[in-house]
Amino acid sequence: MNAVISWLWLILDACIDLLSQPFYYIGIIIIALWYRRQGMLERKLLHVRLNAWPLLTARAVFTGILMGIVISILYLFLGIQLSWQGVMLIWVTSFILMLFRVRYLNTVYAISILGLIQWIIGFINNWQPEGWIGSIILEIERLDISALLVLSAVLHLFHALIVRLQRGQGSSPVYFEGKRGKLVGGYQMQYFIPIPLMLLVPAISGSGATLPWNPAFTGGTGEFMLFGLPLLIGFGEMTKSMLPEEKVSLTSKRIFLYGVVLLVLGLLSMWWSPISIVAIVFAFLGHEALVWISSYEEENRSPIYVHPKQGLQILAILPGSPAEELGMAPGEVIYKVNGQIIQSPADLHRGLRMNPAFCKLEVRNINGESKFLQRAIYEGEHHQLGALLAPDPDTGSAIKERPVSIYQIFGMKLQTQRKTDPNEGFADAFRQDM
Repeated sequence: MNAVISWLWLILDACIDLLSQPFYYIGIIIIALWYRRQGMLERKLLHVRLNAWPLLTARAVFTGILMGIVISILYLFLGIQLSWQGVMLIWVTSFILMLFRVRYLNTVYAISILGLIQWIIGFINNWQPEGWIGSIILEIERLDISALLVLSAVLHLFHALIVRLQRGQGSSPVYFEGKRGKLVGGYQMQYFIPIPLMLLVPAISGSGATLPWNPAFTGGTGEFMLFGLPLLIGFGEMTKSMLPEEKVSLTSKRIFLYGVVLLVLGLLSMWWSPISIVAIVFAFLGHEALVWISSYEEENRSPIYVHPKQGLQILAILPGSPAEELGMAPGEVIYKVNGQIIQSPADLHRGLRMNPAFCKLEVRNINGESKFLQRAIYEGEHHQLGALLAPDPDTGSAIKERPVSIYQIFGMKLQTQRKTDPNEGFADAFRQDM
């Protein structure tokens, strides 16, 4: 009974310690600002907001808490050497990297950079600087990079599962500039999750709990305590050539494969130290490779969110709209309305007004197969049934594929450019940070 009470006190102390750290809240604030900016972009481009940023932020926090609980239980049997100064190092490094690319806020980048610095320091003999630089060097040398890489691998394995289960929920439809200067539709998807972890560490002051097992990363028995560690993982995607569900499925598989390889390399580096540099380099470059492969594929595939010669391409469906009730989906083409072939939004309005109380639709899916839908129309419903269409190729606002900075997120700047003439180009805009 005393052992149970002791562990409960340890958990309570760890929770208080975690909630007293500013890093967890900073991560949540950054995620909330990103989703809020995403909603502002939807309103500017599409004149409607599909996703509410408070709901998306709450979902990310709730998902992170669940992941934190599960991973903390799994990691309880491993153990990890870490301190408050170590947490500071990881988060300060993450913030510095974030100034260059928003995606570098992912903790795996900070861990790999610190691991590389630690590996370089190992080749410098008799170098012991004084002052605050010496303190930083000492803390970097104390970091258990192998354990942190294994932790990052486990986080990405769970992240891949969460991304797969979400099936593109929260994806934001946008307009891009195509290769020939024409507007095309697409989606940007951002998956950032703040994860509060409870890690098992050796008790520094001698007060803690005696374990009946030997944690893998500590190398000995003794008294241990729980340490609160807030981390942030994520991955950004954009697609013009695939449905959101297809892109998410492909991305989750690649993240899972990345996590498996990183896990193997991290465990090998724990048993054979020379392999650690391989694990460190892979942690950074492997993640970058995922980004490069996705970008390369998008550049070399034809966009699907463009209007065909006959009919109107659906980019997105408003939640709770008549189009959703009818079973219409992104990527499909509205071919006929009340028996009339449509080729423009004006044709769509005209066809719907032919029978203001009822509509019959012929819709073709992404495979070209036709399906016939019908439904009563009620007063006050969306004038286009709630189907957001692909953009007019020659007019409208768009975002350009260019990295977004952290300053734009905090400043809520939407640098879009409106194209009003087929011969006009686009000025500076921003892209989703991949």
